[in-house]
Amino acid sequence: MALRVVQWATGGVGVAAIRGVLDHPELELVGCWVHSDAKAGRDVGDIVGTAPLGVIATNSVDEILALDADAVIYTPLLPNPDEVTALLRSGKNVVSPVGWFYPSEKEAAPLRAAAEAGGVTLHGTGIAPGGISEKFPLLMSAMSTGVTFVRAEEFSDLRTYEAPDVLRYVMGFGDTPDKALSGPMQKLLDGGFVQSVRMIVDAMGFAAEPKIRSSQEIAVATAPIDSPLGAIEPGQVAARRFHWEALVGDDVVVRVTVNWLMGEENLDPAWDFGPEGQRYEMEVRGNPDFTVVIKGFQSEFGEHGPESGIVATAAHCVNSVPAVCAAPPGVSTYLDLPFISGKAASGLGTGPR
Repeated sequence: MALRVVQWATGGVGVAAIRGVLDHPELELVGCWVHSDAKAGRDVGDIVGTAPLGVIATNSVDEILALDADAVIYTPLLPNPDEVTALLRSGKNVVSPVGWFYPSEKEAAPLRAAAEAGGVTLHGTGIAPGGISEKFPLLMSAMSTGVTFVRAEEFSDLRTYEAPDVLRYVMGFGDTPDKALSGPMQKLLDGGFVQSVRMIVDAMGFAAEPKIRSSQEIAVATAPIDSPLGAIEPGQVAARRFHWEALVGDDVVVRVTVNWLMGEENLDPAWDFGPEGQRYEMEVRGNPDFTVVIKGFQSEFGEHGPESGIVATAAHCVNSVPAVCAAPPGVSTYLDLPFISGKAASGLGTGPR
């Protein structure tokens, strides 16, 4: 029997998740929550650009709570713990890329209570945070001893991110430096990346200070830069860099960094991606030292179609559903779940459909 899955929200990640569910031999799409009245009442296939699926989107939370389903892939722009609590209490496992990767006990306690009441599990996953920023550095660290430093770093060209309102009003691009530095982005990112750093600290046994140090930098345009939100004019924010660090005394033992640039030209300071271009990097210093570079999750400027990182984020959620449904009730992190993989394409696999 296939696991019955609901998709919550149909932005970029949500649409990719629906397509992933349709491709997964162990999953069946049975419901979809949408934010807008314009999408409510439409066949989900019409929303995502496939043939009709016989699943009608709804913007009624009560309809979703009442639906007979095993799991919800929860992908709104911003997390709402009350929504997740209600989904868990209704007996639905929740997999999400917008939080709960390694929550503190204070944050986890009410969600764990809801999950245990519903007999289900909550799991946070994704790409960064989620995956690249903690799961995979920990996996790679198994090939080194005496570890002294772990780094995970993203280098991305945000001219490929076709979400102008998010770029301007949430991420602060095209704004003045003062407004960007005091805007919501640092706090929003802290919610996930601090958890990433703490997971590495705890799993590796670093005697780090409890407080994770965060910082940010900006670069401004020196000439007009074409972007998804229109031209970024001289003096406006055109690149952002965020760091999260765990320290033992004065030594940084874990660092996670995000580099978001609107291209590599006309920036002050003159930031660039370096000769390797867009990528994710993971570094471990120990015996031996090594660096892992991952390419392919970022689309190149000028390419058309869904951004690769968005599809990868959705895939990590989709592929986690069977393991999450099989986990004991509560809040499960990467440290609690078994090894998770993708599944063979249709026609090449042995799984049921």
